[in-house]
Amino acid sequence: MIYSIKARYIEEKMGEFYRKLTDGTIQNQKPDGQEIVNSMKRAKITEPGMIQWSEMCFCPTPLKHERETIYNHFLNDMETETIDNYIEFDGEPFFDFLEKQFKN
Repeated sequence: MIYSIKARYIEEKMGEFYRKLTDGTIQNQKPDGQEIVNSMKRAKITEPGMIQWSEMCFCPTPLKHERETIYNHFLNDMETETIDNYIEFDGEPFFDFLEKQFKN
């Protein structure tokens, strides 16, 4: 299934999130690490402190494994909605936002 997701990011944990997104920690997670990284590269900041993205997941509960292993550590107030295909949201690219603050 493909989902549209909206979540509030935890500002003080974004440095750690960026590091894990770029050092292979998340990418190497099986079975969903690469999709998480790709999803965060698609995510957009749609309002202050809030990101939206679309993501494919095969869990019976939407994003169950992704939440347990990654998202619940860095995001709050997640809302999911089933959609037919990936969506491109308007806003500042979340990954660009992270790079500007934490790359170095």
